[in-house]
Amino acid sequence: MQPTTSDLGLVARVASLTKSYGQSENRVTALADVSIGIRRGEFTAIMGPSGSGKSTLMHIMAGLDSPTSGRVWLGDTEITSLGDTALTVLRRRRVGFVFQSFNLVPTLDILGNIVLPFELDGRKPTTAEGAWIDELVASLGLEDRLTHRPHELSGGQQQRVAIARALGTRPDLVFADEPTGNLDSRTGREVLSLLASASKDYGQSIAMVTHDPIAASYADRILFLADGRVVEDRGPSTPEQISSFMLGMEARA
Repeated sequence: MQPTTSDLGLVARVASLTKSYGQSENRVTALADVSIGIRRGEFTAIMGPSGSGKSTLMHIMAGLDSPTSGRVWLGDTEITSLGDTALTVLRRRRVGFVFQSFNLVPTLDILGNIVLPFELDGRKPTTAEGAWIDELVASLGLEDRLTHRPHELSGGQQQRVAIARALGTRPDLVFADEPTGNLDSRTGREVLSLLASASKDYGQSIAMVTHDPIAASYADRILFLADGRVVEDRGPSTPEQISSFMLGMEARA
Protein backbone atom coordinates (compact mmCIF):
# COMPACT_ATOMS: atom_id res chain seq x y z
CA MET A 1 0.00 0.00 0.00
CA GLN A 2 1.27 3.48 -0.88
CA PRO A 3 2.14 5.63 2.16
CA THR A 4 -0.15 8.64 2.57
CA THR A 5 1.04 12.23 2.63
CA SER A 6 0.40 12.25 6.41
CA ASP A 7 2.42 9.05 6.87
CA LEU A 8 5.34 10.84 5.22
CA GLY A 9 5.06 13.78 7.67
CA LEU A 10 3.97 16.06 4.82
CA VAL A 11 1.10 18.50 4.49
CA ALA A 12 1.22 18.69 0.68
CA ARG A 13 3.18 17.05 -2.10
CA VAL A 14 3.53 16.76 -5.85
CA ALA A 15 4.82 13.78 -7.83
CA SER A 16 6.30 13.93 -11.36
CA LEU A 17 4.71 17.34 -11.83
CA THR A 18 4.97 18.97 -15.25
CA LYS A 19 3.32 22.16 -16.44
CA SER A 20 3.56 23.43 -20.01
CA TYR A 21 1.93 26.32 -21.82
CA GLY A 22 1.32 26.76 -25.54
CA GLN A 23 1.55 24.35 -28.45
CA SER A 24 4.39 22.60 -30.37
CA GLU A 25 7.20 25.04 -31.24
CA ASN A 26 5.72 27.76 -28.98
CA ARG A 27 5.53 25.39 -26.02
CA VAL A 28 7.01 26.69 -22.76
CA THR A 29 7.69 24.28 -19.89
CA ALA A 30 7.23 26.02 -16.54
CA LEU A 31 7.78 22.87 -14.42
CA ALA A 32 9.59 19.71 -15.49
CA ASP A 33 9.08 16.46 -13.53
CA VAL A 34 9.07 18.02 -10.05
CA SER A 35 8.52 15.77 -7.02
CA ILE A 36 8.60 17.47 -3.59
CA GLY A 37 6.70 17.56 -0.32
CA ILE A 38 6.00 20.40 2.12
CA ARG A 39 6.71 19.16 5.64
CA ARG A 40 4.09 19.59 8.35
CA GLY A 41 4.73 22.44 10.81
CA GLU A 42 7.62 23.84 8.80
CA PHE A 43 8.22 27.25 7.22
CA THR A 44 9.40 26.49 3.67
CA ALA A 45 10.71 29.11 1.24
CA ILE A 46 10.50 28.46 -2.49
CA MET A 47 13.14 30.49 -4.31
CA GLY A 48 14.44 30.98 -7.79
CA PRO A 49 15.01 33.58 -10.47
CA SER A 50 12.14 35.04 -12.50
CA GLY A 51 10.66 32.35 -14.72
CA SER A 52 12.02 29.47 -12.61
CA GLY A 53 8.52 28.07 -12.00
CA LYS A 54 8.17 28.93 -8.30
CA SER A 55 4.79 30.73 -8.61
CA THR A 56 3.47 28.04 -10.96
CA LEU A 57 4.42 25.39 -8.39
CA MET A 58 2.63 27.25 -5.61
CA HIS A 59 -0.50 27.82 -7.72
CA ILE A 60 -0.71 24.12 -8.61
CA MET A 61 -0.10 22.99 -5.01
CA ALA A 62 -2.85 25.39 -3.85
CA GLY A 63 -5.31 24.13 -6.45
CA LEU A 64 -5.35 27.47 -8.30
CA ASP A 65 -3.92 25.91 -11.47
CA SER A 66 -3.83 22.39 -12.87
CA PRO A 67 -0.77 20.41 -14.01
CA THR A 68 -0.16 19.17 -17.53
CA SER A 69 0.86 15.84 -15.97
CA GLY A 70 1.73 14.48 -12.54
CA ARG A 71 -0.16 14.27 -9.26
CA VAL A 72 -0.90 16.72 -6.44
CA TRP A 73 -2.03 16.06 -2.87
CA LEU A 74 -3.18 18.43 -0.16
CA GLY A 75 -3.03 16.38 3.01
CA ASP A 76 -4.22 12.94 1.98
CA THR A 77 -6.63 14.32 -0.63
CA GLU A 78 -5.43 14.00 -4.20
CA ILE A 79 -6.58 17.24 -5.84
CA THR A 80 -5.23 16.56 -9.35
CA SER A 81 -8.62 15.74 -10.86
CA LEU A 82 -10.98 17.53 -8.46
CA GLY A 83 -13.66 19.71 -10.08
CA ASP A 84 -13.84 23.48 -9.57
CA THR A 85 -16.55 23.34 -6.88
CA ALA A 86 -14.73 20.73 -4.78
CA LEU A 87 -11.45 22.66 -5.17
CA THR A 88 -13.09 25.91 -4.06
CA VAL A 89 -14.45 24.27 -0.89
CA LEU A 90 -11.10 22.59 -0.18
CA ARG A 91 -9.17 25.87 -0.58
CA ARG A 92 -11.62 27.74 1.62
CA ARG A 93 -11.45 25.21 4.45
CA ARG A 94 -7.89 23.92 4.32
CA VAL A 95 -5.66 26.55 2.72
CA GLY A 96 -4.73 30.08 3.77
CA PHE A 97 -3.29 32.73 1.44
CA VAL A 98 -1.12 35.79 2.06
CA PHE A 99 -0.45 37.88 -1.05
CA GLN A 100 1.91 40.73 -1.86
CA SER A 101 -1.06 43.04 -2.48
CA PHE A 102 -2.90 42.08 0.78
CA ASN A 103 -6.18 41.37 -1.13
CA LEU A 104 -8.41 42.78 1.60
CA VAL A 105 -12.03 43.69 0.83
CA PRO A 106 -12.16 47.52 1.02
CA THR A 107 -15.85 47.70 2.02
CA LEU A 108 -15.47 45.36 5.01
CA ASP A 109 -13.99 46.40 8.34
CA ILE A 110 -10.96 44.57 9.69
CA LEU A 111 -12.92 41.99 11.69
CA GLY A 112 -15.11 41.37 8.62
CA ASN A 113 -12.01 40.70 6.56
CA ILE A 114 -10.58 38.31 9.15
CA VAL A 115 -13.76 36.20 9.39
CA LEU A 116 -14.46 36.33 5.64
CA PRO A 117 -13.43 32.66 5.03
CA PHE A 118 -16.10 31.59 7.55
CA GLU A 119 -18.73 33.83 5.89
CA LEU A 120 -17.88 32.36 2.48
CA ASP A 121 -18.32 28.91 4.03
CA GLY A 122 -21.80 29.93 5.16
CA ARG A 123 -21.13 29.75 8.89
CA LYS A 124 -19.94 31.68 11.90
CA PRO A 125 -16.78 30.77 13.85
CA THR A 126 -17.39 28.30 16.69
CA THR A 127 -16.58 29.35 20.26
CA ALA A 128 -13.15 27.71 19.99
CA GLU A 129 -12.52 29.35 16.60
CA GLY A 130 -13.62 32.71 17.99
CA ALA A 131 -11.15 32.35 20.87
CA TRP A 132 -8.39 31.49 18.37
CA ILE A 133 -9.23 34.59 16.28
CA ASP A 134 -9.14 36.72 19.44
CA GLU A 135 -5.70 35.29 20.22
CA LEU A 136 -4.48 36.06 16.69
CA VAL A 137 -5.86 39.60 16.79
CA ALA A 138 -4.12 40.23 20.13
CA SER A 139 -0.80 38.72 19.05
CA LEU A 140 -0.86 40.75 15.81
CA GLY A 141 -1.67 43.98 17.66
CA LEU A 142 -4.96 44.58 15.85
CA GLU A 143 -7.40 44.90 18.79
CA ASP A 144 -7.95 48.64 18.35
CA ARG A 145 -8.25 48.37 14.55
CA LEU A 146 -11.15 45.91 14.19
CA THR A 147 -13.75 48.54 13.21
CA HIS A 148 -11.44 50.35 10.77
CA ARG A 149 -11.49 49.88 7.00
CA PRO A 150 -8.35 48.62 5.21
CA HIS A 151 -7.53 52.04 3.70
CA GLU A 152 -7.20 53.44 7.24
CA LEU A 153 -4.34 51.05 8.02
CA SER A 154 -0.66 51.11 7.04
CA GLY A 155 0.68 48.49 4.64
CA GLY A 156 2.20 46.52 7.49
CA GLN A 157 -1.09 46.54 9.41
CA GLN A 158 -2.98 45.42 6.31
CA GLN A 159 -0.57 42.49 5.88
CA ARG A 160 -1.13 41.57 9.54
CA VAL A 161 -4.88 41.46 8.80
CA ALA A 162 -4.17 39.20 5.81
CA ILE A 163 -2.10 36.92 8.07
CA ALA A 164 -4.89 36.80 10.68
CA ARG A 165 -7.38 35.91 7.91
CA ALA A 166 -5.05 33.21 6.55
CA LEU A 167 -4.51 31.64 9.99
CA GLY A 168 -8.08 32.07 11.28
CA THR A 169 -9.44 28.76 9.97
CA ARG A 170 -6.32 26.87 11.21
CA PRO A 171 -5.61 25.73 7.65
CA ASP A 172 -3.48 22.71 6.75
CA LEU A 173 -1.16 25.01 4.81
CA VAL A 174 -0.64 28.74 4.30
CA PHE A 175 0.75 29.89 0.95
CA ALA A 176 2.51 33.25 1.04
CA ASP A 177 3.33 34.83 -2.33
CA GLU A 178 6.05 37.51 -1.97
CA PRO A 179 4.32 38.64 1.28
CA THR A 180 6.80 41.47 1.93
CA GLY A 181 6.99 42.74 -1.65
CA ASN A 182 4.98 45.92 -0.97
CA LEU A 183 6.46 46.67 2.47
CA ASP A 184 9.47 48.66 3.63
CA SER A 185 12.33 46.56 5.01
CA ARG A 186 11.55 47.06 8.71
CA THR A 187 7.85 46.22 8.29
CA GLY A 188 8.80 43.32 6.05
CA ARG A 189 11.01 41.89 8.79
CA GLU A 190 8.12 42.17 11.28
CA VAL A 191 5.79 40.28 8.91
CA LEU A 192 8.41 37.55 8.32
CA SER A 193 8.92 37.21 12.08
CA LEU A 194 5.15 36.75 12.47
CA LEU A 195 5.09 34.01 9.84
CA ALA A 196 8.10 32.29 11.43
CA SER A 197 6.47 32.40 14.87
CA ALA A 198 3.18 31.06 13.46
CA SER A 199 5.18 28.05 12.32
CA LYS A 200 7.29 27.69 15.47
CA ASP A 201 4.67 28.53 18.12
CA TYR A 202 1.49 27.19 16.49
CA GLY A 203 2.87 24.42 14.27
CA GLN A 204 1.51 26.15 11.17
CA SER A 205 2.79 24.81 7.85
CA ILE A 206 3.80 27.68 5.54
CA ALA A 207 5.10 27.71 1.96
CA MET A 208 6.42 31.12 0.87
CA VAL A 209 7.42 32.07 -2.66
CA THR A 210 10.10 34.75 -2.65
CA HIS A 211 13.09 36.01 -4.61
CA ASP A 212 14.43 37.88 -1.54
CA PRO A 213 17.36 36.19 0.29
CA ILE A 214 16.52 38.08 3.51
CA ALA A 215 12.93 36.78 3.44
CA ALA A 216 14.11 33.22 2.73
CA SER A 217 16.53 33.37 5.68
CA TYR A 218 13.53 33.26 8.04
CA ALA A 219 12.52 29.82 6.73
CA ASP A 220 13.34 26.37 8.16
CA ARG A 221 13.88 24.98 4.68
CA ILE A 222 14.65 26.50 1.28
CA LEU A 223 13.82 24.93 -2.08
CA PHE A 224 15.61 26.48 -5.06
CA LEU A 225 14.08 26.18 -8.52
CA ALA A 226 15.75 26.84 -11.85
CA ASP A 227 14.23 26.22 -15.29
CA GLY A 228 11.28 24.40 -13.78
CA ARG A 229 13.31 21.96 -11.70
CA VAL A 230 14.30 21.74 -8.01
CA VAL A 231 18.07 22.22 -7.98
CA GLU A 232 18.69 22.51 -4.22
CA ASP A 233 16.87 21.58 -1.01
CA ARG A 234 18.59 22.99 2.07
CA GLY A 235 17.98 23.86 5.70
CA PRO A 236 18.13 27.30 7.38
CA SER A 237 20.64 29.61 5.69
CA THR A 238 21.85 33.18 6.10
CA PRO A 239 20.97 35.85 3.52
CA GLU A 240 24.62 35.81 2.44
CA GLN A 241 24.63 32.04 1.86
CA ILE A 242 21.37 32.30 -0.09
CA SER A 243 22.64 35.21 -2.22
CA SER A 244 25.84 33.34 -2.95
CA PHE A 245 23.95 30.24 -4.09
CA MET A 246 21.59 32.36 -6.25
CA LEU A 247 24.55 34.11 -7.90
CA GLY A 248 26.12 30.71 -8.58
CA MET A 249 22.83 29.53 -10.14
CA GLU A 250 22.79 32.54 -12.46
CA ALA A 251 26.44 31.99 -13.40
CA ARG A 252 25.69 28.37 -14.31
CA ALA A 253 22.55 29.26 -16.28
